[in-house]
Amino acid sequence: MTQTIAPRVRPLVLLFLVVAGALLAGLAGAAPASAHAALTGSSPSQGIVVDKAPDQVTLTFSEKVALSDGSIRVLDPKGKRVDTGKAAEISGTTYGVPLHSGLPDGTFTVAYQVVSADSHPVAGAYTFSIGAPSVTSVKVSDESAGGGVVGALYGFGRYVSYAGFIVMVGGAAFVLACWQRGAGVRALQRLVAAGWLAMTAATLALLLMRGSYTGSGKVGDIFDLGLLGDVLQTKTGAALVSRLLLLAAGALFIAVLFGAYARPEEEHSEEKHSEEYEDDTSDDEDAAYDATAKRDLTFGLAIGGGVVAIGLAATWALAEHASTGLQAGIAMPVDVVHLVAVALWLGGLSALLVALFRAPADAPIEGSAVRRFSRLAFGSVLALVATGIYQSWRQVGSWSALTGTSYGQLLLVKVGLVIVLVGLAYISRRWTTQLPETADVVAAERTEDEPANAEKEPVAAGAVKGGDAKRAAQLARQQAAVDTARVKRLRDADPLRTGLRRSVLAEAGIAVVLLAVTTVLTSTEPGRTEEEAKSAAAAASSSSSSSSDSSVGTGALTLDMAFDTGGQDGKGLVRLDINPARVGGNVMHVYVERPNGRAFDVPEVKVAFTLTAQDIGPLPVNPDRVATGHWAANEVQIPMAGTWKIAVTVRTSDIDQVTVTKNAQIG
Repeated sequence: MTQTIAPRVRPLVLLFLVVAGALLAGLAGAAPASAHAALTGSSPSQGIVVDKAPDQVTLTFSEKVALSDGSIRVLDPKGKRVDTGKAAEISGTTYGVPLHSGLPDGTFTVAYQVVSADSHPVAGAYTFSIGAPSVTSVKVSDESAGGGVVGALYGFGRYVSYAGFIVMVGGAAFVLACWQRGAGVRALQRLVAAGWLAMTAATLALLLMRGSYTGSGKVGDIFDLGLLGDVLQTKTGAALVSRLLLLAAGALFIAVLFGAYARPEEEHSEEKHSEEYEDDTSDDEDAAYDATAKRDLTFGLAIGGGVVAIGLAATWALAEHASTGLQAGIAMPVDVVHLVAVALWLGGLSALLVALFRAPADAPIEGSAVRRFSRLAFGSVLALVATGIYQSWRQVGSWSALTGTSYGQLLLVKVGLVIVLVGLAYISRRWTTQLPETADVVAAERTEDEPANAEKEPVAAGAVKGGDAKRAAQLARQQAAVDTARVKRLRDADPLRTGLRRSVLAEAGIAVVLLAVTTVLTSTEPGRTEEEAKSAAAAASSSSSSSSDSSVGTGALTLDMAFDTGGQDGKGLVRLDINPARVGGNVMHVYVERPNGRAFDVPEVKVAFTLTAQDIGPLPVNPDRVATGHWAANEVQIPMAGTWKIAVTVRTSDIDQVTVTKNAQIG
């Protein structure tokens, strides 16, 4: 008996371990959700020293964002808010907050936390000075928007919701389109029901966590009803509520699919065994009626289930990447097709895996059903390729973004996994073409066993005549168990079916990893947006640095230097501001940014000045950390005018550091 059970358990345990490992690896390796709306400009700009206090602070993003109370905060050197708290849209993608009048001189911090149009939180901070820079006590939190415990839980909820959608929709489609007898298989019923439960629970959790995820990031705020009310007023909140309503309709669909849809065949089979039909014409009429009713019910379930599946996919398309940016009107329906195709392929694959390993021994899946799924999967792959090419062009837009951004690199990984998965599917298809009809094989096996069973029938009959009905029933159950075990053993010994099982199991493992990569991809800033943000930031900085690099006198000096320490996360930009860039005392600010313009929290920054012509230096300067990615030093003494070589050393880890240099005229 152990041998008959082991083939059923081990592959499912292996699949569970693969799923858990992929999810944990994705959560452990994924950073907090990247900003999908990048800051492309500000007034006053970062690090600038203005003579007069501005009336307001304005921020310009790469796309529209949603504001809330405290989305833009301006803090004085002591950490006191100096804004009115009434942030509003000024024009297009520019937003501003008025400032109180009579602000004193010193360094002020601008902190912002908004929600981009594709539902992801965006946060950051920078400083500017009035009159002259000063030391500030403001410490901006190192925790990025969407990070922390709430961010990890929210990310896990997204994984589960995608997986639940794929399993529920793909499993139900597999039963309807490929193996209608599977509606009565309990393992498939549990699979589809588990997908529905997982998606429903994840959606409820996402709705509760949304307010904290885009706001404070505190676990205690998850059950804040005030935040929940605010979430319900947003596009994402409406999408999550719509998803719950559609899931209620999905529950009705599942109940009919595994209830009334599976019952007629069972009832007809029981009636056929319990009664003797005398009228062959009546039998034919009943069979024709049952076939027509089954066909009508299949059509109705296909239409209803298709509407629910498309609606569920639309809740993602209407609230995330597809809903904003280039060609949103085309991108949203394309995204719906993409998601449904993924569900039909990968969800159907999970249902096929369950059918191959957990279907009853006396009613295994037929070869024709596997071939029908093969055709369905092929069509889904074609749809995925077509929609994926369009989505890639829309979100990336250039070869440099494909290879030089996180989104592009993840996309390349996804494409590689799809290629591997298609290769495994081709192997499975080769096994499928050779797979016989299992029902015929089982029938032949039963025919061969009939003489042996016939010899045992008189024994059971004698037991009944002797009055030992319980003993006869026990013998019948034992014989049925032996027959089932024999059929299953012979079926599992089929090399064609064994090969198909292994290839489908390998497909499922790759599919789980592909799902993890895809979910991380939806939380990553699109390559096109990142490239546009970098271009805008570079244009703004070059216009200011080009004039200051060649200036002589008392103007402020700004230098931008790109660096790469060679580590896993070692690329960035260091910006050096020296004011007033003259002989004597100066105030120096150092800003370290990631390639996407966000503040880069590095462990150490050092600066050295060398006047090569006079053999002076290097003169070391160790600035103090002011905020994330911001370092400052007061009273930096420049002893002589001339062309100074300024060396900045940036350390990104215990072993990764680099020194970059640039020449500038000071004094």
